[in-house]
Amino acid sequence: MSAYAFFVQTCREGHKKKNPEVPVNFAEFSKKCSERWKTMSGKEKSKFDEMAKADKVHYDQEMKDYRSAKGGKKKKDPNAPKRPPSGFFLFCSEFHPKIKSTNPGVSFGDVAKKLGEMRNNLSDSEKQPYINKAAEAEEV
Repeated sequence: MSAYAFFVQTCREGHKKKNPEVPVNFAEFSKKCSERWKTMSGKEKSKFDEMAKADKVHYDQEMKDYRSAKGGKKKKDPNAPKRPPSGFFLFCSEFHPKIKSTNPGVSFGDVAKKLGEMRNNLSDSEKQPYINKAAEAEEV
């Protein structure tokens, strides 16, 4: 926390001790704290600066311990078997070069949209060869 945050916390605790039953209007309370902070001398603020520095040291220590306990990201095995392609992916791999050659300046996203439209316009019987190839690849 910052020095100012420690100051506001101290003000809030002091206000609660003096007026335990009175609800706090956050906007007014924040304005008053801000005005008091601006009028405080550097000597008065130094107490809160020290609290902030101590908190920062404590935070850094906790983060150091937290990170070392995490263990890091798992490394992917480069020799692991690859997942078999879906029917849609097989369809795309067949038609992507054809679309790209007829429209050389088209972006990858536009080609993908076109492939999706083409596949959606196919009948179930026209989709079946790609679905069968995907099923065969999954069995292997």
